[in-house]
Amino acid sequence: MRQVQFSETGGADVLKVVDVVRPEPGPNQVLVRVESASVNFADVVRRRGDPYPAPTPLPAVPGSEVAGFVEAVGENVEDLAVGDPVFGSLDLGGYSEFVITESERTFKLPEDFDLDVACTLVVAGVTAYQIITEVARVNVGDSVFIPGAVGGVGSYAVQIARIQGAKLIIAGASSNDRRAQALANGADYAVDYGLPSWPDEVKKLTDGKGADVVLDMIGGDHFEQCLAALAPFGRLVVYGNVSRQSATLKPTQLLGLGQSVAGYYVGQWFAARPVESHRAFRTLVGLVQARRLKVEISEKFPLERAADAHRLIEQRRAIGKTILKPWA
Repeated sequence: MRQVQFSETGGADVLKVVDVVRPEPGPNQVLVRVESASVNFADVVRRRGDPYPAPTPLPAVPGSEVAGFVEAVGENVEDLAVGDPVFGSLDLGGYSEFVITESERTFKLPEDFDLDVACTLVVAGVTAYQIITEVARVNVGDSVFIPGAVGGVGSYAVQIARIQGAKLIIAGASSNDRRAQALANGADYAVDYGLPSWPDEVKKLTDGKGADVVLDMIGGDHFEQCLAALAPFGRLVVYGNVSRQSATLKPTQLLGLGQSVAGYYVGQWFAARPVESHRAFRTLVGLVQARRLKVEISEKFPLERAADAHRLIEQRRAIGKTILKPWA
């Protein structure tokens, strides 16, 4: 079978398609024929060798989300059968024609569920859902600032914030086209978060108060701008560090205004709070089925063009989710 590997960290060109022996499932494992594999910024981070919460032993196969059909099951797997459509969550290995998943991390999907959509439902979907509903606790009437609002997590977050009853959703996007797309996806306003003055725009849109909830996946100077855009008693949630820069936070900055800062990493939630995380996944499936949640697929690439997929995300040109199609 074919899969995408990198044997050294670096630019997108380190991604190579190789032929390997197809694995067989062991006890409590499932062999999945991959129809769709999600490409996430986390894959870019690991390929570059940037700091990441989990180790990336080389050679590595990127990809932590796949959707496809059960090809075979190992011993003790009773709730899945050959031919079932499934979503699989992995630590690594998703950019492959076939993958082995653990049965407890393999979810049966409705028969008619779009597999391209399914493969985006954890890293982007569950991240956005849990940030909005459980970490930031967005309430009816809240104002929310969402950076990267047409990317994977951001496009989910805009819609979920609306479902939660947010009164004002302000999108951060880096170009006119992307700001227009954010508005089309349900944001009330869109600002250029590449400008140093964007916190002032957020304050103007919130009558000088600032946003009740601010999300940050950039870090560095942007983190400090997020604090400047945060309302009294506001909640700032950090879920990434795209800039690869550090930021300084003095605890006394939060005291006078009663603000809070929290971090989020989807892998830790699935490990430490599996019940809540599995429930979030099932909720997203239901929202998509009910057509209350629209998943935008930006581009589809064959395995041979995995490097192009990474460049698209790395250069912030993707609108919606990017996926690989191993059998294209």
